[in-house]
Amino acid sequence: MQTFVWVVRLVIVVVLVWFALKNTDAVTVYGLPYQQWQAPLVFVLLIAFVAGVVIGLLAWIPTVVRQRRELGRLRRAAAQTAPVAPSPAGSEPPHGI
Repeated sequence: MQTFVWVVRLVIVVVLVWFALKNTDAVTVYGLPYQQWQAPLVFVLLIAFVAGVVIGLLAWIPTVVRQRRELGRLRRAAAQTAPVAPSPAGSEPPHGI
C-alpha cells in the first residue's frame, strides 16, 4: 500500500512539473488603474491557488474556535455532573417497605 501511495505522489509531481514547464508564457495581470504586472502563467496560477487556500483557512478559523469553545464548555459540564458510582447490588433497601 505504501508503494502505491508513493507511485501516486510521484505521478502527481511529474504531472505538475510537466504543467509548469508547458505554461511558462508571460501573461499580463491588470490591477488598479494604470497598474499591470507580467509574470509566467504558472506563477500567476500558483499565487491564485495559494491565495485561495489562505482565504479558505481564514474563513475556517472562526468555526474551529467556536467548536473548541463549545467542546471545552461541554467537557467542563460533563466533569461537574460526573456520574455517581452505582451501589453494589443488594445493598439498597427494598422499595416496598
